[in-house]
Amino acid sequence: MVSKTIYIRGMTCAACVSHVTDAISSVPGVESAEVSLATNSANVNFEGTDAVEFERGGEIFEAISAAVGDAGYGVDLTSVSDVEDSAPDRSHASRFEAQRSELSAFRNNAIVSITAMALMMAVTMARSAFAPDVPTYALNLFFLIIATPIQVRIAAPFYRSAWAAAKRKTSNMNTLVVVGTSVAFAYSALVTVSQLILGDATLWSDAASFVAPEHHTGTYFEVPAAIIGLVSLGRWLEGRTRLRASEAVRMLIELQPRTALVERTDGVVEVAIDDIEIGETVVIRPGERVPTDARLVDAVAEIDESMLTGESMLALKKRGDTVFAGTLNVASACKARVTTTGEATLLSQIIQQVERAQSTRAPIERFVDRVTARFVPAVLVAGLASFVFWLVMAPDPSVPNALLISVTVFVIACPCALGLATPTAVVAGVGRAAEQGILIRDATVLERTANVDTVAFDKTGTMTAGKPSVVSLRVDSSSGLTEDEVIRSVAAVEVFSEHPVANAIVTDARERGLGIPDAKEFQSITGQGVYAWVNGAVVAVMNPSAVLLEDNDRVFEAVKQIEASAQTPVTVSINGQLVAAIGLQDTIRDDAKAAVTTLRDMDIETHLITGDRLESADAVAKGVGIQNVAAQVLPSEKATRLTELAEEGRRVAMIGDGINDGPALATADVGVAMASGSDIAIEAADVTLVNNEPAAMPRLISISRATVKVIRQNLFWAFAYNILLIPIAAGALHPVFADSPPPDYLRFVISENGFLSPVAAAAAMAFSSLSVSLNALRLRRSG
Repeated sequence: MVSKTIYIRGMTCAACVSHVTDAISSVPGVESAEVSLATNSANVNFEGTDAVEFERGGEIFEAISAAVGDAGYGVDLTSVSDVEDSAPDRSHASRFEAQRSELSAFRNNAIVSITAMALMMAVTMARSAFAPDVPTYALNLFFLIIATPIQVRIAAPFYRSAWAAAKRKTSNMNTLVVVGTSVAFAYSALVTVSQLILGDATLWSDAASFVAPEHHTGTYFEVPAAIIGLVSLGRWLEGRTRLRASEAVRMLIELQPRTALVERTDGVVEVAIDDIEIGETVVIRPGERVPTDARLVDAVAEIDESMLTGESMLALKKRGDTVFAGTLNVASACKARVTTTGEATLLSQIIQQVERAQSTRAPIERFVDRVTARFVPAVLVAGLASFVFWLVMAPDPSVPNALLISVTVFVIACPCALGLATPTAVVAGVGRAAEQGILIRDATVLERTANVDTVAFDKTGTMTAGKPSVVSLRVDSSSGLTEDEVIRSVAAVEVFSEHPVANAIVTDARERGLGIPDAKEFQSITGQGVYAWVNGAVVAVMNPSAVLLEDNDRVFEAVKQIEASAQTPVTVSINGQLVAAIGLQDTIRDDAKAAVTTLRDMDIETHLITGDRLESADAVAKGVGIQNVAAQVLPSEKATRLTELAEEGRRVAMIGDGINDGPALATADVGVAMASGSDIAIEAADVTLVNNEPAAMPRLISISRATVKVIRQNLFWAFAYNILLIPIAAGALHPVFADSPPPDYLRFVISENGFLSPVAAAAAMAFSSLSVSLNALRLRRSG
C-alpha cells in the first residue's frame, strides 16, 4: 500500500470532510482516504501501481479530481508533481500562496459585506433622525441594490457548495448559511417589491426591527450582509490561525535553498536545486545552507542542525560524514559530494512525514463524524420547527419574528467547531514535536503516547552513545595466535555488520594499522552473533551466552574478568574452537540521566531491557537511575517482556535503535526509534527521534498529553456551544424577557421580545470556530 497526499479546496466543516472522504473512496483503485479539515488535505491509499499512475497525473488522478469536483470541492493541482525528484519547495510554495490568496478573498469579502451592513444601518438611523419623510420603499430599494451583489456575487461560493451537497442529497455548513441568508434576503426583497407596488401601507410595514423599533423599515437586508460578512471574517481569522498551526512545515520548507554552487567542467557555477545530480560536488560557503544531502570530501565543517534535530550544539563533521539539506554551514567553506536529491533528502522526508501525520485522524474523530453526519439535517429540521412554532406563538408581527428566529437557528449552529476541534490540535501538536526533532507517524500515536505510564529503554545506542570501543583483548595462549591476528580475522567478519560492536572492532583493527582480509559467506544470527569464512577458516564472533564457555577454561575466565569490569564481552571462535574474548565499553549519553529523572517526575516507570550482560546493564542503569533491569534478553524475549508489562495493565513505550529492537518496537503501545538506528527499527516505530536524544522522550509524552488535553477542551467547547446556543436561537429566552425587555446594552444582541439577533448569531458562530483554533495554537509552546 502506498499513501499519497493531495490538497482540497473549499472544505469548511466536518460534513465537508465526510463528503470528500466518500467521494475519493468511491474511485476505483483507491483503497481508503483520510481527509483533514485542519490541513485541507487527504491521505489517499493506493496499491503500488495505482500510486504510480496517480503521480503521473493519469486516469486515477483525473477520476479523483472529478469525484471531488462533483462533491462541490476542488483538488489543488500543485499537490501532485510529475517530476519525482523535484525540489520540495516549489509545490508547497504554490500551495501556501494559493491559501493566502483564498484568505485574502475571505478578508475582502468580509470588509465589503460588513461595510454594506454598517452603511444600511447608518442610513436607517440617519433617515429616522434627519429625514423621516423619505419613503420607506425608496430606502428599501436602495438597500436592495446594495445587498443584491453581496447575495449574488460574494455569497456565490456558499451557494455552489450547498448546491453540490444538495445534488448528492447531503448538506454542510454552507447549506445553513445559504438557507438562512436566502430566507432573510428573499423576505426583504418581497417586502420591497410589495412596497413599490402598494406603497408603505403593506402587511409588513410595522415589522419589528432588531436594530431599534424607531428605525425599522420592514426589511432585513442588513442581516444576510452581516451573516455573509461575519462568516467570511471568521473563515479568514480561522484560516490565518490554521496557517500558524502549520508553521512548522512552512519553516522546514523555507530551509531549502533555491540554488547551489556546483563544480562543473567550466568551473564552479550556480545552478538551480532541481539541476543538481547525484555524484556532483557542491561548494558550501560559510553562512550558507547545505543544498542537498551530501558527504564531505575535504576538511571539516561545523554544521548547525538545530532546525532538523532541535539540538542547539553545533555538529562537527569530518571527511566522509553526511551533511543534510537545509542545515547551516557556520565556520569555513567546504565541499561535499551529492548523495541524494529532491524528495529523497532527509529534509523532504521530514516534511512529508510531518504533513502526513498532520493529515491523519485521531480515533475520537470517528465519534465526531457520526454526530456531524446528522448535525446539519437536524439543524434544518430545528429551524423549520422553530418557524412553525413561532408563527403561531410569536408576538406580533409573527411572520417576520418567526422568520428571523429560524434564520438565527440556521446561522448559529456551528459544525465547523466540531470539525476543527481535533485536527487543529493534531496539526499544532505534530508541528511542535517536529520543531523539537520528534517525528510522529500519525494522530493515533499522539493519543496512545498521552496514556503511556511506562517507558522501556534499550541500552546500546539508546542510553549509551552507541559507539563502544575495544578496551581489552584476551587471547588463549594455546591457540598460537597473536592479538593482531585475532583482531584481523574478527574485523574481516564484522566489516559486513552495522552493529556498534562490529564498528568498534573494525575501528580498532584500522587503528592498529592492520590490513583486513576478505571474508565470504557472511551470516548473522539475531541476538547471538555473526560468522564467515576467512582465509579458509570459519571465524565466529558470538555473544558468550551462545557458546559453551566450559570448552575453554582460559576464555571462560577471561569472559568473567571482562564482565566483572562492567565491560561487554564477545567471544571469538575459529573452526569451532574458542580462542579469545574481547571486552568493549560504551559511554552513557549525557542526557540519559536527565531523561530518566524527568520521566520519574512525570510518574512514569522506567525499565532497561537489553541483550547485554547483567553487569554491563546494571552499570548503565545505576548511572542513569533506572531500577528495573532485564539483561541478556533475546530480541523475541524483549517483545515478550513488553507483553508481560501490558498484561500488568501498563501502557508501554519502547525506545531503541537496533535491528534486534524491531519486534519490541512493533509490540509496544508506542514504539520510538532513534534516527541513527537501523531502517528496520525506524520502520517498526511509531515515532522517530531525529536528534537521537533520550531526553526527547519526556518531551514527546508532554506534547502528546497537552495535545489530547486541547482536543478534549475543544470538543467540550464545540458541543457545549451548540447545545446551549441553538435553544437560545430558537427563542428559549422569550419567556424571560416577555414581560421585562432586556437592558439597552443588550439590544443589539437580544430583541425587546427576548429573541437572539441573527447578526449576533453569525458573530457567535464565527467566534466558536476561531476559539478552537486559537486554543490549539497554545500547543506551539508545549513540551
